[in-house]
Amino acid sequence: DCNGTYLLDGYPRTAVQAEQLEELAKEQGKEIQAIEVDVSRDELTKRLTGRRLCPVCGEIYNIYSKPPENQGFCDDHPDAKLEHRADDSREKVKVRLETYDELTKPLLDYYEKTERLKKIDGTGDIEDIFQEMIGLI
Repeated sequence: DCNGTYLLDGYPRTAVQAEQLEELAKEQGKEIQAIEVDVSRDELTKRLTGRRLCPVCGEIYNIYSKPPENQGFCDDHPDAKLEHRADDSREKVKVRLETYDELTKPLLDYYEKTERLKKIDGTGDIEDIFQEMIGLI
């Protein structure tokens, strides 16, 4: 429960979206705070290229950090062959990160200059990262 506020994940991604969000926040009497979950490029690439999904239940695995018990198949649906999303290929991830650098990274610089950016380390334990984020919210 955000108690009358908004929590947006992955938005805004461009300057135009940020301007629209600033206007909306102003109209509603809200303030914008941004949180950057900091993860190295190598780790991001590993997480994305290693991601596999069960087509039945949607469970997410990672061949590096959370492999299934039976390679290539869901633990809960043994006949379900795990899928690798087309946009998780090394080439597509590279393009996604380049797009991030061009369009989204400048927004973080802007929020930092206006003292509205908080950063957390996104490489630790998932529960610890979640608790740190909750503390910032």
